[in-house]
Amino acid sequence: MQQIVAVIKPFKLEEVKEALNKIGITGMTVSEVKGHGRQKGHKEIYRGAEYSTNFLPKIELKVVVKAERADEVAEAIIDAAGTGKIGDGKIFVMPVQKVIRIRTGETGAQAL
Repeated sequence: MQQIVAVIKPFKLEEVKEALNKIGITGMTVSEVKGHGRQKGHKEIYRGAEYSTNFLPKIELKVVVKAERADEVAEAIIDAAGTGKIGDGKIFVMPVQKVIRIRTGETGAQAL
């Protein structure tokens, strides 16, 4: 199994969710996070004064799938979340050693 963690722009969440639903992925965890990459935030003007925002609002999406589906899921996220502009985000793919469904005690792929 693989865990896919995607950090995306907030306004792209619904598109990503729909793209994942289309390929049969319905379980996911979503968190509102803040961060920055190479762009290191941005400058904004508020009431005539310019100020710097070091951390930008992002969405962190986590999905655990069978290993053979990881590339398909990553591609769906790329297609739905991409704008072609700086700050589109990142995708991290990591191995998952064990999954346990708390309610039933099922483990492995059956717990997904």
